[in-house]
Amino acid sequence: MPLHPEIVLWLERETGIALDPASARSVGGGCIHTALLVGRRDGGRVFLKLADGADEGAASVLAAERRGLELLGAAGAIRVPKPYAGGVAGGCAVLAMEGLELRGGAGEGEWARLAERLAALHEVLSPDGRHGAPFDNFIGATPQPNAWCADWAEFFVVRRLEPQFALAADRGRRFADVGRLLDRVHRHLAPLRTAPSLLHGDLWGGNAAFLADGEPVLYDPAVYYGDRETDLAFTKLFGGFGPAFHRRYRELAPAPEPVRETIYNLYHLLNHDHLFGGGYGVQAEGAMRSILRELG
Repeated sequence: MPLHPEIVLWLERETGIALDPASARSVGGGCIHTALLVGRRDGGRVFLKLADGADEGAASVLAAERRGLELLGAAGAIRVPKPYAGGVAGGCAVLAMEGLELRGGAGEGEWARLAERLAALHEVLSPDGRHGAPFDNFIGATPQPNAWCADWAEFFVVRRLEPQFALAADRGRRFADVGRLLDRVHRHLAPLRTAPSLLHGDLWGGNAAFLADGEPVLYDPAVYYGDRETDLAFTKLFGGFGPAFHRRYRELAPAPEPVRETIYNLYHLLNHDHLFGGGYGVQAEGAMRSILRELG
């Protein structure tokens, strides 16, 4: 995909970064946006995410991603691409960020280092003890409300599960025993006095990688403050994280009872059913039955 000249001019005006348009090449950037990797005239690279400038939803996703990267970067616990600028240029909504040289494969030491960095991120707590975030964002393309809650059980039921069931109902998808499930989940989570940790929020294997020196990197966040175990649960849903990662993290933070993992991953299964359909709805139904069997 050719790089629009207005984007080149916009980025230089906003940041002083001069791009080499001839070096632009398309790369993977998720299922929502077009992504380009472009060389800088002073060395290094810039990663550009682009969306139709007339699509306010896609532009909002990019704006929220930028704020999430800024929040994670400010924590200083784990490497994330540095966001340079966001805006509209060349008919596109644009997010420009550091173009890191990433690789996927890793040895045990690198997986252990990722666990240590993630645990350090989870030690960064909400400034006032509440769960949520100072802005709403997206989980994939789905709006993710983050209005603050003092109570974790209320936050997870009202901000996470209820909106997903509402989206399903809007599509004509009816899950059985939703009211009973939400009641049982609330009762189960209510006694927890979990510290509201800074979370990546969308921590599947495709959103983590490593630099050439083995330093772990996270990207494409859906940040908020909440139970650290929500991040850990999602690392297991689709795999992709080495055994050394899980072993080292559990040396730093003991595992909760398994039902919490199922509860937290129900959110992602419901969202995947909303976004992709397929067998995710069946998996969500299975998770719901498992939770109700466990919690009564």
